[in-house]
Amino acid sequence: MIVYGKNPVIEALRSGKEVEKVLLAHDAHPPYQVLKLCKERNVKIQKVPRQKIESLAGTKKTQGILALLSPVEYVPPEVLFRETIKKKSFFLTLDHITDPQNVGNLLRTCEVLGGTGALMPKDRSCPINETVVKASAGAIFYLMLSKVGSLSKALKNFKELGGWVLVVERGGRDIRSFNFSEACTLVLGSEGEGVSKSVMELADVVVSIPMKGQVNSLNVSSAGAIAMWSLASNKAEEPNHFGV
Repeated sequence: MIVYGKNPVIEALRSGKEVEKVLLAHDAHPPYQVLKLCKERNVKIQKVPRQKIESLAGTKKTQGILALLSPVEYVPPEVLFRETIKKKSFFLTLDHITDPQNVGNLLRTCEVLGGTGALMPKDRSCPINETVVKASAGAIFYLMLSKVGSLSKALKNFKELGGWVLVVERGGRDIRSFNFSEACTLVLGSEGEGVSKSVMELADVVVSIPMKGQVNSLNVSSAGAIAMWSLASNKAEEPNHFGV
Protein backbone atom coordinates (compact mmCIF):
# COMPACT_ATOMS: atom_id res chain seq x y z
CA MET A 1 0.00 0.00 0.00
CA ILE A 2 1.11 3.54 -0.75
CA VAL A 3 0.50 6.31 1.79
CA TYR A 4 1.36 9.89 0.91
CA GLY A 5 1.22 13.24 2.66
CA LYS A 6 2.86 14.32 5.91
CA ASN A 7 0.09 13.47 8.39
CA PRO A 8 -0.93 10.09 6.93
CA VAL A 9 2.74 8.99 6.87
CA ILE A 10 3.24 10.08 10.48
CA GLU A 11 0.11 8.22 11.61
CA ALA A 12 1.17 5.11 9.68
CA LEU A 13 4.49 5.13 11.53
CA ARG A 14 2.87 5.83 14.90
CA SER A 15 0.26 3.11 14.49
CA GLY A 16 2.77 0.27 14.47
CA LYS A 17 1.96 -0.88 10.93
CA GLU A 18 4.78 -2.49 9.00
CA VAL A 19 6.37 0.27 6.94
CA GLU A 20 8.93 -0.97 4.43
CA LYS A 21 10.45 2.44 3.75
CA VAL A 22 9.70 6.14 3.44
CA LEU A 23 10.42 8.03 0.25
CA LEU A 24 11.28 11.71 0.54
CA ALA A 25 11.64 14.15 -2.35
CA HIS A 26 15.11 15.67 -2.82
CA ASP A 27 13.64 19.16 -2.58
CA ALA A 28 11.44 18.44 0.47
CA HIS A 29 12.36 19.19 4.08
CA PRO A 30 11.97 16.01 6.17
CA PRO A 31 9.45 16.53 9.00
CA TYR A 32 11.05 16.07 12.42
CA GLN A 33 8.38 13.59 13.54
CA VAL A 34 9.02 11.41 10.49
CA LEU A 35 12.77 11.35 11.14
CA LYS A 36 12.22 10.53 14.83
CA LEU A 37 9.69 7.76 14.18
CA CYS A 38 11.75 6.20 11.40
CA LYS A 39 14.79 6.11 13.67
CA GLU A 40 12.80 4.55 16.52
CA ARG A 41 11.29 1.89 14.26
CA ASN A 42 14.39 1.35 12.14
CA VAL A 43 12.59 2.34 8.94
CA LYS A 44 14.74 3.40 6.01
CA ILE A 45 14.30 6.87 4.51
CA GLN A 46 15.19 7.08 0.83
CA LYS A 47 15.61 10.37 -1.04
CA VAL A 48 14.22 10.29 -4.56
CA PRO A 49 13.12 12.76 -7.25
CA ARG A 50 9.73 14.33 -6.53
CA GLN A 51 8.50 13.00 -9.88
CA LYS A 52 8.92 9.42 -8.64
CA ILE A 53 6.79 10.08 -5.55
CA GLU A 54 4.11 11.78 -7.62
CA SER A 55 4.16 8.91 -10.12
CA LEU A 56 3.71 6.29 -7.40
CA ALA A 57 0.96 8.29 -5.70
CA GLY A 58 -0.78 9.24 -8.93
CA THR A 59 -1.08 12.85 -7.80
CA LYS A 60 1.04 15.95 -7.30
CA LYS A 61 -0.50 16.56 -3.88
CA THR A 62 1.98 14.45 -1.91
CA GLN A 63 3.85 17.11 0.11
CA GLY A 64 6.96 15.34 -1.17
CA ILE A 65 6.66 12.32 1.11
CA LEU A 66 5.41 8.77 0.66
CA ALA A 67 5.49 5.53 2.65
CA LEU A 68 5.32 1.97 1.37
CA LEU A 69 3.26 -0.24 3.68
CA SER A 70 2.29 -3.84 3.84
CA PRO A 71 -1.33 -4.52 2.79
CA VAL A 72 -4.09 -3.80 5.30
CA GLU A 73 -4.81 -6.73 7.58
CA TYR A 74 -8.50 -7.41 8.06
CA VAL A 75 -9.75 -8.92 11.30
CA PRO A 76 -12.44 -11.61 11.63
CA PRO A 77 -15.85 -10.02 12.24
CA GLU A 78 -16.07 -11.67 15.67
CA VAL A 79 -12.99 -9.71 16.77
CA LEU A 80 -14.60 -6.44 15.70
CA PHE A 81 -17.89 -7.39 17.40
CA ARG A 82 -16.36 -8.39 20.70
CA GLU A 83 -14.20 -5.27 20.89
CA THR A 84 -17.27 -3.12 20.23
CA ILE A 85 -19.31 -4.93 22.89
CA LYS A 86 -16.46 -4.75 25.38
CA LYS A 87 -16.22 -0.97 24.95
CA LYS A 88 -20.00 -0.45 24.53
CA SER A 89 -19.05 1.49 21.45
CA PHE A 90 -20.10 1.35 17.78
CA PHE A 91 -18.76 0.31 14.40
CA LEU A 92 -19.86 1.25 10.91
CA THR A 93 -21.48 -1.17 8.49
CA LEU A 94 -20.76 0.17 5.00
CA ASP A 95 -23.37 -1.45 2.78
CA HIS A 96 -21.81 -1.44 -0.72
CA ILE A 97 -20.29 2.04 -0.52
CA THR A 98 -17.76 2.18 -3.33
CA ASP A 99 -16.45 5.74 -3.37
CA PRO A 100 -13.01 5.85 -1.67
CA GLN A 101 -13.33 9.49 -0.63
CA ASN A 102 -16.60 8.78 1.18
CA VAL A 103 -15.20 5.67 2.84
CA GLY A 104 -12.12 7.55 4.01
CA ASN A 105 -14.18 10.43 5.40
CA LEU A 106 -16.49 8.03 7.24
CA LEU A 107 -13.58 6.13 8.78
CA ARG A 108 -11.95 9.36 9.90
CA THR A 109 -15.12 10.46 11.69
CA CYS A 110 -15.60 6.99 13.17
CA GLU A 111 -12.15 7.04 14.77
CA VAL A 112 -12.47 10.61 16.02
CA LEU A 113 -15.78 9.83 17.75
CA GLY A 114 -14.54 6.63 19.38
CA GLY A 115 -15.82 3.97 17.00
CA THR A 116 -14.03 0.63 16.79
CA GLY A 117 -13.99 0.10 13.04
CA ALA A 118 -16.04 -0.95 10.04
CA LEU A 119 -17.72 -3.99 8.54
CA MET A 120 -17.80 -4.20 4.74
CA PRO A 121 -18.91 -6.73 2.11
CA LYS A 122 -16.27 -8.43 0.00
CA ASP A 123 -18.16 -7.72 -3.22
CA ARG A 124 -19.11 -4.28 -4.55
CA SER A 125 -17.15 -2.55 -1.84
CA CYS A 126 -14.42 0.07 -1.93
CA PRO A 127 -10.90 -1.35 -1.67
CA ILE A 128 -8.78 0.13 1.09
CA ASN A 129 -6.31 2.03 -1.07
CA GLU A 130 -4.18 5.15 -0.81
CA THR A 131 -7.17 7.40 -1.54
CA VAL A 132 -9.04 5.98 1.44
CA VAL A 133 -5.98 6.36 3.65
CA LYS A 134 -5.48 9.97 2.58
CA ALA A 135 -9.16 10.86 3.07
CA SER A 136 -9.09 9.31 6.54
CA ALA A 137 -5.99 11.38 7.45
CA GLY A 138 -4.39 8.23 8.81
CA ALA A 139 -7.29 7.41 11.15
CA ILE A 140 -7.74 4.08 9.39
CA PHE A 141 -4.64 2.72 11.14
CA TYR A 142 -6.41 2.85 14.50
CA LEU A 143 -9.54 1.00 13.41
CA MET A 144 -10.50 -2.65 13.03
CA LEU A 145 -11.67 -3.48 9.51
CA SER A 146 -13.50 -6.64 8.55
CA LYS A 147 -14.74 -7.85 5.16
CA VAL A 148 -17.38 -10.57 4.95
CA GLY A 149 -19.22 -12.49 2.27
CA SER A 150 -22.63 -11.67 3.73
CA LEU A 151 -23.42 -8.57 5.75
CA SER A 152 -26.76 -9.95 6.90
CA LYS A 153 -25.21 -13.18 8.21
CA ALA A 154 -22.48 -11.25 10.04
CA LEU A 155 -24.97 -8.83 11.57
CA LYS A 156 -27.13 -11.71 12.78
CA ASN A 157 -24.08 -12.97 14.68
CA PHE A 158 -23.51 -9.50 16.12
CA LYS A 159 -27.10 -9.36 17.38
CA GLU A 160 -26.73 -12.81 18.94
CA LEU A 161 -23.79 -11.44 20.91
CA GLY A 162 -25.97 -8.63 22.24
CA GLY A 163 -25.30 -5.90 19.70
CA TRP A 164 -27.90 -3.57 18.18
CA VAL A 165 -28.33 -2.72 14.50
CA LEU A 166 -29.16 0.92 13.73
CA VAL A 167 -29.94 1.79 10.11
CA VAL A 168 -29.76 5.35 8.81
CA GLU A 169 -32.50 5.78 6.20
CA ARG A 170 -35.38 8.06 5.34
CA GLY A 171 -38.67 7.52 7.10
CA GLY A 172 -37.13 6.47 10.40
CA ARG A 173 -37.29 7.97 13.86
CA ASP A 174 -35.66 11.33 14.52
CA ILE A 175 -32.06 10.49 15.39
CA ARG A 176 -31.92 13.37 17.84
CA SER A 177 -34.33 11.55 20.16
CA PHE A 178 -32.34 8.33 20.20
CA ASN A 179 -30.05 7.57 23.13
CA PHE A 180 -27.99 4.46 23.63
CA SER A 181 -25.69 2.83 26.13
CA GLU A 182 -25.14 -0.51 24.42
CA ALA A 183 -22.86 -1.68 21.64
CA CYS A 184 -24.28 -1.07 18.19
CA THR A 185 -23.50 -0.78 14.51
CA LEU A 186 -24.52 2.18 12.39
CA VAL A 187 -25.53 0.98 8.92
CA LEU A 188 -25.05 3.30 5.95
CA GLY A 189 -26.08 2.38 2.43
CA SER A 190 -24.82 3.52 -0.96
CA GLU A 191 -26.16 6.80 -2.27
CA GLY A 192 -27.72 5.09 -5.26
CA GLU A 193 -29.35 2.04 -3.72
CA GLY A 194 -29.50 2.72 0.00
CA VAL A 195 -29.41 -0.07 2.57
CA SER A 196 -29.94 -3.59 1.25
CA LYS A 197 -33.29 -5.23 1.96
CA SER A 198 -31.66 -8.17 3.76
CA VAL A 199 -29.81 -5.79 6.08
CA MET A 200 -32.84 -3.54 6.60
CA GLU A 201 -34.80 -6.55 7.86
CA LEU A 202 -32.28 -6.90 10.70
CA ALA A 203 -32.65 -3.32 11.91
CA ASP A 204 -33.55 -2.86 15.56
CA VAL A 205 -34.11 0.83 14.89
CA VAL A 206 -34.26 2.92 11.70
CA VAL A 207 -33.19 6.50 12.34
CA SER A 208 -33.35 9.54 10.09
CA ILE A 209 -31.73 12.96 10.02
CA PRO A 210 -34.37 15.73 10.00
CA MET A 211 -34.04 18.06 7.01
CA LYS A 212 -35.62 21.48 6.62
CA GLY A 213 -34.00 22.84 3.47
CA GLN A 214 -34.99 22.57 -0.17
CA VAL A 215 -32.32 19.93 -0.84
CA ASN A 216 -33.62 16.78 0.82
CA SER A 217 -30.56 14.57 0.65
CA LEU A 218 -27.02 14.40 2.03
CA ASN A 219 -23.77 12.90 0.81
CA VAL A 220 -23.29 9.58 2.63
CA SER A 221 -20.16 10.76 4.41
CA SER A 222 -22.00 13.87 5.65
CA ALA A 223 -25.01 11.84 6.77
CA GLY A 224 -22.74 9.37 8.51
CA ALA A 225 -20.85 12.12 10.31
CA ILE A 226 -24.08 13.65 11.61
CA ALA A 227 -25.40 10.26 12.71
CA MET A 228 -22.18 9.31 14.49
CA TRP A 229 -22.01 12.65 16.26
CA SER A 230 -25.63 12.38 17.36
CA LEU A 231 -25.09 8.91 18.82
CA ALA A 232 -21.84 9.87 20.52
CA SER A 233 -23.27 13.04 22.07
CA ASN A 234 -26.48 11.37 23.21
CA LYS A 235 -24.50 8.55 24.76
CA ALA A 236 -22.48 11.05 26.76
CA GLU A 237 -25.64 12.75 28.00
CA GLU A 238 -27.61 9.59 28.79
CA PRO A 239 -25.05 6.89 29.65
CA ASN A 240 -27.56 4.48 31.19
CA HIS A 241 -30.49 4.76 28.81
CA PHE A 242 -31.11 2.84 25.64
CA GLY A 243 -34.23 3.56 23.65
CA VAL A 244 -36.27 6.30 22.03
